[in-house]
Amino acid sequence: MEIDGNLQRPLVASATDLHHLSFDLTMDEEYDVIVLGTGLTECILSGLLSVEGKKVLHMDRNDYYGGDSASLNLTQARHCLAMNPLLYRKFRSGQEPPQELGRDRDWAVDLVPKFIIASGELTKILVHTDVTRYLEFKQIAGSFVYRDGRISKVPSTEMEAVKSPLMGLFEKRRAKKFFEFLQGWKDEDPTTHQGLNLDRDSMKTVYEKFGLEAGTQDFVGHAMALYLDDDYITKPARPTYDRIVLYTSSMARYGKSPYIYPLYGLGELPQSFARLSAIYGGTYMLDKSIDKIEVDAEGKFTGVTSNGETVKAKQVIGDPSYFGAGQEEQGGKIRVIEEGKVVRAICLLKHPIPGTDDSDSCQIIIPQNQVNRRNDIYIAMVSSTHNVCAKDLYVAIVSTVVETSTPELEIRPGLDLLGPIYDKFVEIKPLYTPTSDGRADNIFITRSYDATSHFETVVEDVQDVWRRVVGKDLVLKKRELEVQE
Repeated sequence: MEIDGNLQRPLVASATDLHHLSFDLTMDEEYDVIVLGTGLTECILSGLLSVEGKKVLHMDRNDYYGGDSASLNLTQARHCLAMNPLLYRKFRSGQEPPQELGRDRDWAVDLVPKFIIASGELTKILVHTDVTRYLEFKQIAGSFVYRDGRISKVPSTEMEAVKSPLMGLFEKRRAKKFFEFLQGWKDEDPTTHQGLNLDRDSMKTVYEKFGLEAGTQDFVGHAMALYLDDDYITKPARPTYDRIVLYTSSMARYGKSPYIYPLYGLGELPQSFARLSAIYGGTYMLDKSIDKIEVDAEGKFTGVTSNGETVKAKQVIGDPSYFGAGQEEQGGKIRVIEEGKVVRAICLLKHPIPGTDDSDSCQIIIPQNQVNRRNDIYIAMVSSTHNVCAKDLYVAIVSTVVETSTPELEIRPGLDLLGPIYDKFVEIKPLYTPTSDGRADNIFITRSYDATSHFETVVEDVQDVWRRVVGKDLVLKKRELEVQE
């Protein structure tokens, strides 16, 4: 898809469009798959399954697309069926936003602060399905890491390592050799291995081989390999190597950072996959209560009851909120459990984040060791140049895994980097995971959106659910994606 400077809103997946595309529903039909919830994970799966030729019914209790991965406007719906939920309705019931925030239609504030890795798995799915025809993308201007009280650009090559203020002279030399080792590694050529085995040796062994300091290990493991914590250090080095290569190849692809972002917000992603499903015969129903998940005497899924009517299907896929969210269901069966919480603060700013070279967008990672935590703190910022807020305003989201009973205090180090905050909306979300793989009862439950700053774990969930539902791996063809600078 060629991208030019025209920033008109793409004609994509409005709720009204999808409503008309999918209006021929009769509840007495039987489907191959019912999908519950219109989050990104569920919409990718419904789109791929529809392309595969499956008869798909997609339902959501909300009157808008996106679920926990929606983008919020300020006060009003854009269409008769709401594309976007409302920021102030969600966080400040009964309060009107200040007039100086501008027009409602200028806003699309993400609930989940994630960027797309340019060479990552979500990009491959977007291109494979040709969903890119409904979307326009823009580069994220900078990737930064916080260390020793300052924000610095993340080096991604040996040349950038030499110039980086993150390291002293001798450490720069060691880091340069480390990056040269990574870039020169060839599995089939033992002369490039320098006595290391990535499948056997831990990342700790690799770091020790090159004598890298703890601070350098921090930005390599957290700002490049994008790990949330330090558990990776004692495990085989291969996955970390793969993650660093993904980061550097994505960085080289567009130059400014390894990340891209859809104009008009992340909520465009589930809507675009919803449109893909509808085009291939998928049926959509918004604003439908889900009263009961029906199972037979053996506990196998048979259908979904909504407003007193039951629609039958062979399999069901859905987000955790449709399956008890940790509560007992019929028969006393617990289908999902809480494995933690994430705290996120949506902050409206009137300025770029200080120390980021006036970037109109960026990611800042605060490694856990810098603030005496177990998990990193992430900052994701976008602005009016991405068509997500009014002119000259910025939206920064600070997030982390909850570790204490005072979650908002845990993100204080991130909030302190933002400068003056015009307004702030804080949310604490449980992280749910399914208790079974779904093969026994044909009930396949997706995972909550985690605290990572990217969509790679979302795609891992998509691939895992696809494999269990369809019985084969998801195979994607290789094509190219173009983005705006």
